[in-house]
Amino acid sequence: MHINAGIAGLVGALLIGKRTGYGKELMAPHSLTMTMIGASLLWVGWFGFNAGSNLEANGGAALAMTNSFVATAAAALSWMFAEWIIKGHPSLLGALSGAVAGLVAVTPAAGYAGPMGAIVLGLVVGVVCLFFCTVVKNALGYDDSLDVFGVHCIGGIVGALGTGILVNPALGGAGIIDYTAIPPKVADYDFAAQMISQLWGVSTTLVWSGIGSAILYKIVDVIVGLRANVETEREGLDITEHTERAYNM
Repeated sequence: MHINAGIAGLVGALLIGKRTGYGKELMAPHSLTMTMIGASLLWVGWFGFNAGSNLEANGGAALAMTNSFVATAAAALSWMFAEWIIKGHPSLLGALSGAVAGLVAVTPAAGYAGPMGAIVLGLVVGVVCLFFCTVVKNALGYDDSLDVFGVHCIGGIVGALGTGILVNPALGGAGIIDYTAIPPKVADYDFAAQMISQLWGVSTTLVWSGIGSAILYKIVDVIVGLRANVETEREGLDITEHTERAYNM
């Protein structure tokens, strides 16, 4: 899901193009207070997403809830400290971005990794997503205003590949159940076979969603258009499309 959304976001950013003034004018976040509220609500709601997907209250749901908490906390700290080291100061936006990256990465691993594995996953994804949201984004020059690619797509890839490693019972993972056995049992872990499966899933999603979203974007562009003109963009779509302002300043 996150890889799908992330690659679609990147394709959209490339096809639509940069915002007017991007890279030349200050485009700071509108409200860090609202960002904090939104990220906090997201974190709480994610427990229902991961633990609730188990569809019953048992050890699997408890594991998913625990992993969802510790991986997210680790990723928030990882991003914050990495940013602190690189830029000389921590930031609230960075910590919240790390938290979202942790939520994304732990989603596929929530019911399979052990808590320590989830913490390691969070520490890794915080640094990796920070790198893609800063170094890679600046080097390639695309305008991804919400870092959907850097956080969701990259975080999803790290989580998907990390799940293939952390599911190993030797690393505290839950293992893969072999339902062909009678009675079903935890199958022997095969690193190569598991990672090939994870890579196949990631690659298929990237290609399918990337090409599919490009086609859909083009259809929308032909029918109604994707990009507002410069004057409309400058004035703001709240006014031009809805004749009202979200904020009176």
